[in-house]
Amino acid sequence: MAPENRKPAADPQMPGAREPAADRKASTPRRGAADPVKALMHRHRKLCERAVDSLEIAAGLEAHGITDRTAARFRHRDVFSLAEEMYARVSRDGDTPLSAPPVTPRVRAGWALMTLLPGVLCAVAVTAVHLTQGQSRLLAAAAGALAVALALRAALRRGPLSRTDADRPGPRPGAARGRTTPWTVWLVAYSLLGNGLLDNALAGGPDGLPTGTADGPWPLTAAPVLALALACAPAAWTAHLFTVRTRRRLGGSRGLEDFAAAVRPLLLGTFALFLGALAGLLTLCTAVLDEPPALAQALALGSLLFLARLLTTHGFTYAPAVVLTAAAMVEAAALATVFASRLPGLGSLATPVETLVATWDAGSVPALACGAAALTLLVHATRKLTRASAHAPPEPAP
Repeated sequence: MAPENRKPAADPQMPGAREPAADRKASTPRRGAADPVKALMHRHRKLCERAVDSLEIAAGLEAHGITDRTAARFRHRDVFSLAEEMYARVSRDGDTPLSAPPVTPRVRAGWALMTLLPGVLCAVAVTAVHLTQGQSRLLAAAAGALAVALALRAALRRGPLSRTDADRPGPRPGAARGRTTPWTVWLVAYSLLGNGLLDNALAGGPDGLPTGTADGPWPLTAAPVLALALACAPAAWTAHLFTVRTRRRLGGSRGLEDFAAAVRPLLLGTFALFLGALAGLLTLCTAVLDEPPALAQALALGSLLFLARLLTTHGFTYAPAVVLTAAAMVEAAALATVFASRLPGLGSLATPVETLVATWDAGSVPALACGAAALTLLVHATRKLTRASAHAPPEPAP
C-alpha cells in the first residue's frame, strides 16, 4: 500500500480517539473487588451510622448472619476485627461525629428500691389476710393482689428486668411478640390455690370456697407466692450482674465462638445464684408462715419465670410465651381431667393424675410441668443469650 493511502494512527491525545483494548482493561476497576469492606458498609449503612462503638457493629453483623468464617472473605480474622475497621472508617468518613461509647450499666437507687416493693407489699397482704376474717379477709386479699400486681408491673418497666432491646441493631431472631401475662398469672395463682383444689377434687370436693388459710377445706399456700415476690430483688440483681459481665466479655472477646464459650458458664452461674437466693427465701417464708414445704414446686416455677424474663429482656419473647402457655395448659389439663372423670364412662381420665398424686403429692403436678418448661427455656437460653447480638448496647436516648 502506498504511503499516501495509509490511514494515520489514532492519536491518544485527540478527542474521540479510541484507546487500545489493553489500556481500557487496565483503567477499568473491577466491580466490587477493590474494596469489599466498603460494599459491606454500604449494605449496613444505618448500622454503621448510628453505632456508638465497634462492639455494636459486631453485634449487628452477627445478628445479620455474618460469622467469623464470613469475615475471612473480607480479609479479617473475625467479626470483631471487621467491625473495628468499619467503625474506624465511619468515624473518619462520616459527616457527623459519633457519640461516646456507652458505659457499663450502673446500679440505680430507683430500680433497686422498685424491685423490693413487690415483696414488701406481698408480705403486708399476707399478714392482712391472716389477721382478718370473713368479708374483710376477702377485701384484704383483693387489695393486696392488686397492689402487688401494680408494684411488679412498675419493677419490670425499669432496671435490669425491663425491655431494653428496642433500639438494638439487626433483626431479632425469635423476637416475635408474645403475651405472657395471662399465663404467668395462672401459674402464680395455681401455686397459691391449685394444690388445695386438686386434693379436694380427688376427694370429691370442693364443697366451698377457700377461706384464705392453710388449714381450711380448700387450703391456701402463701409461702411460694411470698418467696417469689421477695425474689424479684435477687432476680434484678443477678440480671444486672449478668449484663455487666457479658458487656465486659464482649469487649474482650476476639471471636463469636470465644464470646459464646465465655458467656455460657456465666449464664449458668447467674441461674444457680438466683436459685440459691430463691431457696433461702422459700425456706424462710415456709418457717414464718408455718406451712408445709413446697421446695420443688416453688423452685421450678421460680426458674421458669426467671428464665422467661431474662430472655424477654434481651428481645426473645416468642419462646417464653410458648413455654409458659404449655406449662399453664398442663396444670389446667390436670384439673380438668379430674373433674371430667366424674362424668359417666370417663372415670379413667383421672388415673394418671391420681397415680402421680398418690406416688408423691399434689405439688408434683406443677413441679413436673414447670420443671420441664424451665429446662426447655434453659437450653434455649444457652443458645440465644450466648450470641453477641443479644448483648448489644441500646442506642442512647437523644
